[in-house]
Amino acid sequence: MNKVFSNYLELFDVSYHYKNKLENVEIFKNLNLTIYPGEMVALLGPSGSGKSTLLNCIGLLDKFISGKFKILNKDYSLLTESEITNIRLNDIGFVFQNHRLFPEFSALENIIIPSLIKKIPFDEAKKKATQILTYLNLEHRINHRPAKLSGGESQRVAIGRALSNNPKFILADEPTGNLDKDNTLLIFNILKKITLDTEKSCIIATHNNFLAEKMDRIFLIENQNIKILK
Repeated sequence: MNKVFSNYLELFDVSYHYKNKLENVEIFKNLNLTIYPGEMVALLGPSGSGKSTLLNCIGLLDKFISGKFKILNKDYSLLTESEITNIRLNDIGFVFQNHRLFPEFSALENIIIPSLIKKIPFDEAKKKATQILTYLNLEHRINHRPAKLSGGESQRVAIGRALSNNPKFILADEPTGNLDKDNTLLIFNILKKITLDTEKSCIIATHNNFLAEKMDRIFLIENQNIKILK
């Protein structure tokens, strides 16, 4: 997929390992990857291959051990902690396999929370959250708590929460892993619509080859390396 936009995200020879009591355990090494605006990218790979770790590093929840990482044309190694926090808060939206909604809050309130953290006025945050729920065809569930939502509805609310700060990236870690076939396709189509409507980049770690084939590009992480399948 050819894009004329400047690169959103670039990884040059990045590696990651962790230490146990006996040795360093290599998760991946010397990975190279470029992500452009408005594309949907699949990360395939067996369990333990490093898909989630890669998403966490891209999402600034963890750090690569070595290599060069540029996000939004900024060299990560030159960013201050404050700048890293701002990018994570403003430019990255996360969607997880388990929706991680606050059970005591309604669908609307769960989506409002990130905006309140940014100190956006409540009325403005509420209006935006309502618009997001309408976009996701959940306006009839606006006051329902997670216990009253289906699995697919809960995951749509989680996507809404990821959208609340209008991020440039959506990072989704097995977002359909707990859903049936119909809801899996529904969630995928929503994420696809978002990338088409907004030029956001969407990176999805998945085991679902059927869904991966529908994305713009596919990367396979295996044996500590990455290769392009599409």
